[in-house]
Amino acid sequence: MYIPSKRQLQNAMKLKVIIKPSNNEKKKLSVYKNGVKVADIGASGYMDYDMYLRHFGKDYANERKKLYKIRHQKYRLIKDTPAYFSDRILWT
Repeated sequence: MYIPSKRQLQNAMKLKVIIKPSNNEKKKLSVYKNGVKVADIGASGYMDYDMYLRHFGKDYANERKKLYKIRHQKYRLIKDTPAYFSDRILWT
C-alpha cells in the first residue's frame, strides 16, 4: 500500500481535495472532492517526484519532473481530471 508523503498531502490541501491510499492495486492514491471519489492517480510500480527525490536527489528528480510534464502536456492542464490531479499532487 502506498503512503502519501507530507508534500503530497500539502499539495492536496491546496487543491481542496483529500487523498487516501487507493483500493485499486494498480493505483497509488484515490482523490476525493467534497466526499466523492473523483480519481485514482499514480500507477503502482512507477516512481513519482517524491520517490525520485528520496532515491536519486534533487537534480535527477527535477529532470524526471520536466520530462513527465512534457510527456503529459496534452491532458495535465484539464481541470479535475486524473491527469490534472496527478500532475498537481504527485509531480509538484
